[in-house]
Amino acid sequence: MAVFNPRDKVIECKIVYYGPGRGGKTTNLEYVFKTGEKYTEGKMVSINTKGDRTLFFDFLPIGLGKIKGCDIKVQIFTVPGQAKYRSTRKMVLKGVDGVVFVADSLKIRRKENLLSLIDLQENLAEQDKNLFKIPLVIQYNKRDLAKEKIPVMPVNSMEQYLNNKLRAPSFETSAVSGIGVGITLKKCLSLTLSNLHRELNWAQEEGCHA
Repeated sequence: MAVFNPRDKVIECKIVYYGPGRGGKTTNLEYVFKTGEKYTEGKMVSINTKGDRTLFFDFLPIGLGKIKGCDIKVQIFTVPGQAKYRSTRKMVLKGVDGVVFVADSLKIRRKENLLSLIDLQENLAEQDKNLFKIPLVIQYNKRDLAKEKIPVMPVNSMEQYLNNKLRAPSFETSAVSGIGVGITLKKCLSLTLSNLHRELNWAQEEGCHA
């Protein structure tokens, strides 16, 4: 749930990048941080684990407008994707307002994508959140590898087994080059802010005015 700071009239919301290990979550955030550095506060923080990383940074994008007269501050996180870090993922996911699910397009990663999506659903349920209702965007990452003749799954196949029931907005991306990274985040922010407009009526009562 978003956090309201009545003194500064700021609403802080939380976006989490979720998905299997080595799928491109960290690369997404590094690209966003680099290209949006003038809008960030402080430095990107990285907590290293063996073979994976958890990162987060504060992000204050320009042009998002206001909710009931309050400025919007966005905190963006990734989670470690490896199975053994499930408790860490639960901790990072606490209080999430929107999710970007980063699926790995490599054919050999089909099972890992599905297991990670199930893991996301279960961890959200423990917070009384519904995967089908939370602002969610799916990213099909590493599409650039097809040009190198590395076996990747067709997008329609990934849509069928990951997004057939969810019907979330989805984008083809290459986090390494940045293709699709910005539009993915923009869509997730848009969905999240629309959801906050519906849920944060209490903010006006605490001192913010439309």
